[in-house]
Amino acid sequence: MSDPVAGGLVSTAWLAEHLNDPAVKVLDGTYHLPTAKRDGNAEFLERHIPGAVRFDIDDVCDPDDPLPHMIPSAQRFAEKVGALGIGNDDMVVVYDVYGLQSAARTWWMFRLFGHNRVAVLDGGLPAWTAGGGTLESGPAKLGPAKFSAGFRPELVRRREDVLANIDSKASQVADARSAGRFTGSEPEPRAGMRSGHIPGSRSLPISDLLDPATKTVLPNDGLRAAFDKAGLDPTKPIISSCGSGVTACVIALAAHRLGHPGVAVYDGSWSEWGGRQDTPIDTGPAA
Repeated sequence: MSDPVAGGLVSTAWLAEHLNDPAVKVLDGTYHLPTAKRDGNAEFLERHIPGAVRFDIDDVCDPDDPLPHMIPSAQRFAEKVGALGIGNDDMVVVYDVYGLQSAARTWWMFRLFGHNRVAVLDGGLPAWTAGGGTLESGPAKLGPAKFSAGFRPELVRRREDVLANIDSKASQVADARSAGRFTGSEPEPRAGMRSGHIPGSRSLPISDLLDPATKTVLPNDGLRAAFDKAGLDPTKPIISSCGSGVTACVIALAAHRLGHPGVAVYDGSWSEWGGRQDTPIDTGPAA
């Protein structure tokens, strides 16, 4: 079996060819913003790629943290993933119903917990169906497996790290939210959030990394141009942020595509930063 791990993406043609391989496990990693008023678990039961299992980031998370879908302990991740029928030798392919919005979060979590054999389905469910891929309904059918998790702390950042970085400037900070949310001209989708951005950060909306028609990831020259337009150098350290640590992972995936797999994700992102009164905020364009 060819190994797509180096690029972090697989095509729908690749998945169709490997769909019946027992060592390939397909995950629906869809997450909907609260404002969408959609139920990803119910939608999975209605239709999903054959053989897929549901990876719900609001379940595979720290249940004691009040912030949304914060990363769990390695033990909890291992238990949840094993219960889904995924083992350490499996090749994991993640998709979402948008094309690419939340699947990268699942991809990043597997890498964070030491599992590198993971890739995102380029174009997600829309590309799969557009290419004639079949769907099925009903619950997932995989039995439990044994999964052991490690932890790579260099791939995640906490609020204290981001605060310290404002002065140290050791890492660039990339914000995956829309330009309007970055400048503060658009309201946040979560109630009680202040508007604006982390001081010193740069705006890199995920829409700048995707083909607008297909939601597939841009070719590498397009990705480089998007980083350059944002004033970001993917060869140097980057912390990525967004609304709640989900689309920030698309930036990490894009940098991975360019050969720079070390982007760290600010897990709390704006749900934490904008929800507090003691964190500094700038508004308007990047300084």
